[in-house]
Amino acid sequence: MTKEQKNQIIEVLKGKFSQYDNFYITDTESLTVEQVNKLRRACFDKNVEMKVAKNTLIRKALESLDAEKYSGVYDALHNVTALMFSENPKEPAVILSSFRNETKGEKPQLKLAFINGELYAGDNNLKALTQIKTKNELIGEVITLLLSPIQRVIGALQNKPEGEVAAAPAADAAPASPEAPAAEDTPAAE
Repeated sequence: MTKEQKNQIIEVLKGKFSQYDNFYITDTESLTVEQVNKLRRACFDKNVEMKVAKNTLIRKALESLDAEKYSGVYDALHNVTALMFSENPKEPAVILSSFRNETKGEKPQLKLAFINGELYAGDNNLKALTQIKTKNELIGEVITLLLSPIQRVIGALQNKPEGEVAAAPAADAAPASPEAPAAEDTPAAE
């Protein structure tokens, strides 16, 4: 590979790392060509971009962007590396997990996940990453929590029997009647 080709790959990788806040580094070393193609199709179907590159080129791309920000990533750059880029932080984990279940294997193995600046190192984090909430899921839960008390109050008001609704105004009027004569008595006493 010429120096110009390497520089082109570094620029492509820099663009991907700049574009996405989430990426996964996986080990695809023992996968067959057919399995890698199947994994690529699964990624394509879920809007996850998969790139395979040399570890030194990945490191150079990360160092040229922000060496300090990505310093924890460098230890994961060994063996055969496939990068998975996604807007949705949990989608690559779901793809890896389902792929492994289908093939009944342990590959591709998660080396590291970089999710919004946080590092999740090791394959033991894969299950937890499949269960994280996306931004839209969190927003939906907050809206549901906010609407729940309002819906209960509205539901309670709508389900009241008519006798209770009519009795409530009468009960409010009853205490007002005893106060009215008392108010009239006070000025007369003076």
